[in-house]
Amino acid sequence: MTSTFHPDQLRASLSSLSECRPLCEQGAAYQRFYGLDLPGCAVRFDTHLGLFEAEGFELVCQAWIPRQPRGTLILLHGYYDHMGLFRHVIEWALGCALAVVSCDLPGHGLSSGPRASIQDFAHYQSTLDGLLAQAASLALPRPWHVLGQSTGGAIIIDHALHNGGKSPVDGRLMLLAPLVRPRAWARSRLSYRVLNPFVDGIARRFSENTNDPAFLPFLRADPLQPLRLPTAWVGALVQWINRIEAAPASKHTPLIVQGEQDMTVDWRYNLRVLERKFNQPEVLRLPAARHHLANEALSIREQYLPFLERYL
Repeated sequence: MTSTFHPDQLRASLSSLSECRPLCEQGAAYQRFYGLDLPGCAVRFDTHLGLFEAEGFELVCQAWIPRQPRGTLILLHGYYDHMGLFRHVIEWALGCALAVVSCDLPGHGLSSGPRASIQDFAHYQSTLDGLLAQAASLALPRPWHVLGQSTGGAIIIDHALHNGGKSPVDGRLMLLAPLVRPRAWARSRLSYRVLNPFVDGIARRFSENTNDPAFLPFLRADPLQPLRLPTAWVGALVQWINRIEAAPASKHTPLIVQGEQDMTVDWRYNLRVLERKFNQPEVLRLPAARHHLANEALSIREQYLPFLERYL
């Protein structure tokens, strides 16, 4: 597949999301390429594309707003991912009469920054703060729910554990295959300590992370996919895991969806940590599901999306 947009040129053409400018030609091409124009959606909506700055990064963000929203979903993608991979979740949220606002994390998708790298996970908290400010600038309706896939879930976990009653999020916390630590973490941490003095990254390995046979070929051909795992990101993850495991418990009750065929995160360990850190989280375990729940097979999405919707 061939894209008809250039990420740097598209980002340079954008203004603040709150200005609600019409999509430029490249912006419309970008949305069509990833299906973010949602041509089959039964709900009428307006869509906007813009940017904001956080920690020196230019971060591209989007909003999808139905005509009569009854709340808002703040959407955070996972590592290596970007907003373009979340059309199924966005369309579901619009069907629930929720406005949706999302952004590409630093170093991901259309946003600036070294590809798939970060020096400190605190930058992800600044990203979420900026995204919440964008929601406020658009006067998006409450309650504000947050949903994160994998590393996006990690950002929400950090926010919930360390913001106490100061967070503007007043709705549900929804975590899809949330990251606390990745699978085979002991081996990965040892490899990081050995390799870090000598290399700045290693080649990425793509894996079958959903039961949808079309997803992996799409991912391999996606022009916004990073192709290396930077050691800086792994080093930041080491520090972040220590921060989360030392954090005090929270009164929040998140909704957690976890596939039991997930080969990306150490999901059994992660669920034990989250059950200690939060107040009786509601957990849905899916025996056949893999890691990338946002792009799982339709039969699996039809199991967990109604589960989430019951709590909205």
